[in-house]
Amino acid sequence: MGMITRVRGRLRSLHTLPKLDEKVRDERIAETGMFRKYSKPTWRIIRKTYAPLDKCERTFMKMKNISTLVTQMVFFMLCDRVLLCNFGGEICPVKKVTALYSLMFYNVIAYCVSYIKELIEKEDWSVTVNMTQHSNIKHLAMSATKIVLEWTKAVTFIITVTFMLLVFGLEQGLEHYHPTALYTFITWTYYMCTEKVFVDLFLPLLQMLKLKSLEALEQFYAPVYLRYYTIVLATTLSLCLLLYGQFSFALFAFYITVFLKVKDTIFNCLKTLKKELAMLGQFRQATSEEIDNCDDVCAVCLCPMERARVTPCQHMFHASCLRECLNNSNNCPICKREYVFVH
Repeated sequence: MGMITRVRGRLRSLHTLPKLDEKVRDERIAETGMFRKYSKPTWRIIRKTYAPLDKCERTFMKMKNISTLVTQMVFFMLCDRVLLCNFGGEICPVKKVTALYSLMFYNVIAYCVSYIKELIEKEDWSVTVNMTQHSNIKHLAMSATKIVLEWTKAVTFIITVTFMLLVFGLEQGLEHYHPTALYTFITWTYYMCTEKVFVDLFLPLLQMLKLKSLEALEQFYAPVYLRYYTIVLATTLSLCLLLYGQFSFALFAFYITVFLKVKDTIFNCLKTLKKELAMLGQFRQATSEEIDNCDDVCAVCLCPMERARVTPCQHMFHASCLRECLNNSNNCPICKREYVFVH
């Protein structure tokens, strides 16, 4: 409907042109020509000027660990200035180290969680390494290296946990660390949405909900949801800092935590999600009446269907099953016909 409306509007404007005076009509045509003449060179200059910066931004975003650490640090400093500042916008001197302490504690927790997760998911508990996969001969050097690495991980984990218990139990060195509940909630949720070990845990939680509207696309929706949450948080805090009058750091924080995040989201996870949705969008969703009338299981996974997609040959499959089939072939799994779409 939107396209039809625009076409009608253009047709009306063309009909009105002859009714205008020749002088006015010539002026309008000249203005349009001048705009087209100068807009393209201007846009070309902007693109050439921005190209080196764009290259640096893409390189920075490809370095996942460094970019994540820098983004977390800038966001925590942003929280310091917004949530722990005086009414004049100045940070309290005794609270300047809150961001560093918080990020350090959260990194320690992430390390502990990742080590425990590794132990839970570990399948091979042997301390030796065989020469080959089908041989029982032990490789002495590799076995010794494996033992040293495993013991180093275990000792590091024990020392880290002991250190954390002593610090929080004795409260030594925490005289100036007094985060509020709101500060802790915002920084901790942001950290969980950006740190890899917690991001990997979010996908199984989303899959446990079994939301039918996602159509088994949780692995593509999960990073987008997390990015949206962090972007909204950073945008809100940056606007609040602008109200305090700290324009320079607010713009810098907005660039690092919002602009680059949005750019990375558009060119990566959101692009992938749109591609998968476009692939499924070719197949219409089956109505509840069609599913009831079919009264059958999905031919791919042999499970009942509550939501399904209909192929051009009028066969119904789960969206996830249809996606898997499309990755291998463009033919229907039942009748083996090639999909032909009539637009």
